[in-house]
Amino acid sequence: MSGHSKWHNIQAKKGKADAARGKVFTKLGREILIAVKQGGPDPAGNSKLKDVIAKAKAANMPNDTINNAIKKAAGAGNNENYEEVVYEGYGTNGVAVIVECSTDNRNRTAADVRHVFSKAGGNLGTTGCVSYLFNKKGVLVIEKETCKLDEESLMMLAIESGAEDFESEDEIYQITTAPGDFSDVLDKLEKEGLTFLEAGVQMVPTTYVKLDEASGEKMQRLIDNLEDLDDVSEVYHNWEE
Repeated sequence: MSGHSKWHNIQAKKGKADAARGKVFTKLGREILIAVKQGGPDPAGNSKLKDVIAKAKAANMPNDTINNAIKKAAGAGNNENYEEVVYEGYGTNGVAVIVECSTDNRNRTAADVRHVFSKAGGNLGTTGCVSYLFNKKGVLVIEKETCKLDEESLMMLAIESGAEDFESEDEIYQITTAPGDFSDVLDKLEKEGLTFLEAGVQMVPTTYVKLDEASGEKMQRLIDNLEDLDDVSEVYHNWEE
């Protein structure tokens, strides 16, 4: 993705997170719950939980809120039962879309996601129909104005820590890792006092689709409406804005 569009995406997500922080934290709480139920409450022995905590911190979720969510999930009386479900489909002009959800009712979630796709002129596909167009990667994004290191020092630190790639874009640095190396790289960068605008294991497109202005507006509505659904955790796509 070009630097401009990546930065635009992050700014848009940041703005939305600020405007609807409670909803964002609720979604992250579900992800923490699923991670704890799968691997226990100790992030040192639960890499999935560790990754979700990194994502939560990047979304400015307070440490107390994160710790309370972990305690609640690990509590003996907690019978909330959420699961992860992934949907794949096509947006405007065949743009590939992956929708990650945390749900306690698959039928409701599937109906809601299908409705949003249909309303935008897209359609849900079968499992695997677009995921081959993406690679799973750890992604760390740092704002240049908040970074304590110069570009060369940060790049060397990232590569020495095990990162696969380092990019300097308009107002950000983006560090990419293999999924299994994400937590280690994150730890090493955090120990240097670095903070992140975005941090998580994501689906990164290998190819992109360009749209004209009218199609782009339609695609943006599809993304916004999917992200507004309570059960949707993340939306990935290969639209080059």
